[in-house]
Amino acid sequence: MGRLMSAKKYSFADLVRIEQLRKIESAKAEELSYASIKDMPGPAASDFNYTEFIRRLSTRAKHLIQDNALEEALRQPHKQFIRAHRICLALAVILGGLAASQAVSESSTLNIYWLLAVLLGFNTISLLLWLSGITLNLQSLSSGIVAQLASWLPYRHKKDPTIASLASHAWWESCLTGDVGKWRISVLTHKFWLTYLTTGMVLLILLMLAKQYDFIWGTTLLPDNTLPKLTQMLSTPLEAMGLKIPDDPQMVASRIGISKQDAATRTAWATFLIGVLLVYGIFPRLLVLGLSLVMQKWSERRFRLDLYLPYYIELRQRLMAREVKAKVIDADPHAGVKPAEVARPSENIAIPSNAQAFGIELDHAAHWPESVTCRLNIIDQQTLDEAMALTKQLHGPLLLGVAAYRLPDRGVQRLIKELVDSSNGKPWLILLSKSSMPVANNREIAWFRLAEACGIPAEHVITQ
Repeated sequence: MGRLMSAKKYSFADLVRIEQLRKIESAKAEELSYASIKDMPGPAASDFNYTEFIRRLSTRAKHLIQDNALEEALRQPHKQFIRAHRICLALAVILGGLAASQAVSESSTLNIYWLLAVLLGFNTISLLLWLSGITLNLQSLSSGIVAQLASWLPYRHKKDPTIASLASHAWWESCLTGDVGKWRISVLTHKFWLTYLTTGMVLLILLMLAKQYDFIWGTTLLPDNTLPKLTQMLSTPLEAMGLKIPDDPQMVASRIGISKQDAATRTAWATFLIGVLLVYGIFPRLLVLGLSLVMQKWSERRFRLDLYLPYYIELRQRLMAREVKAKVIDADPHAGVKPAEVARPSENIAIPSNAQAFGIELDHAAHWPESVTCRLNIIDQQTLDEAMALTKQLHGPLLLGVAAYRLPDRGVQRLIKELVDSSNGKPWLILLSKSSMPVANNREIAWFRLAEACGIPAEHVITQ
């Protein structure tokens, strides 16, 4: 049963809830109750495992949500998005109906290219902008103006955020930004235009069923043969589908001011109109809608939490730290003497008792803990060679000390990576700071990222 739980694939919704809780805890931790998570069992795994960490985060989140009655606040942004989704589709129905009804004149004539321009023109422009945004990875083009404006909504309470606004902010950041947001908004965009086109086409068919229309075309600035040539170009796929389209005499007869049309001409133009709406409007939208749905699901499956945010770094050390139990390796000369009572530190990560410490380009401002003796400070190639030789002979864990107040660079990363590769077990990294200069939060995160790049897990990083 334990193996099944550890192998469970957590859904995108589970990760979003964890992100929402992160946002709430970061700003409102003092208002939350942590009673039920105080007795959570300690870590069972010796090394960091992403799936196990997510399982523990999810369990912790469920307890906090139940204790603090956060369920409704966390669900609210998704409900708001569903409501906005329905409003957009209702608006598309209204606009599609208005476009078709306004393009059809009150008389018995119907301007074929004006109608196509109204129904397909804006749809084609939107589709080209979307394709450009996806190809060039431009969020503003692929998401659309409405989504960009809507993304402002979670910031309404920026000065004094509430738990509800923080949950909404986290949901919008997770679901409507990045790859997930790009494809989610793409799905909504394609549904909007598909509804717009379908409504316009259905209304147009109903009008043509209830009333007889003569199809006309005309132009003032373009040559007279321009629109007939365009008709022939648009008709190529329709002919391949076996649809009957207007021939040359019928196109000439449909010119404004020419004689009245017969039934065959009207039928040919009606078939052409419906076929163009299907082939150049509805079918492409269905295709890109299917693509967007597949890509949305795929991007949700690839979604990962940023474990180097301060919130997750703290929880990694608290929930996934390996317990190090110190033991006596030398005989105690004062075995019969009762030791003085000393308060034990509350840190979850302790320095291994038999760790062999090496410094990485340390200066005199860096201070080691009193219980640690630095065997060698690596400052050049000679000392690096000595450290490499010693590392291969070590029987205990390797402890590397770095000056946390310095900015980690590629040179330091290369030194640490070489030592890590030559060591037998999982090394430890200790961030040494000046007594008068606390390490900035972003600088500490940079060291955590360097540790991960060198193969040192976050639970093996100690902040001094």
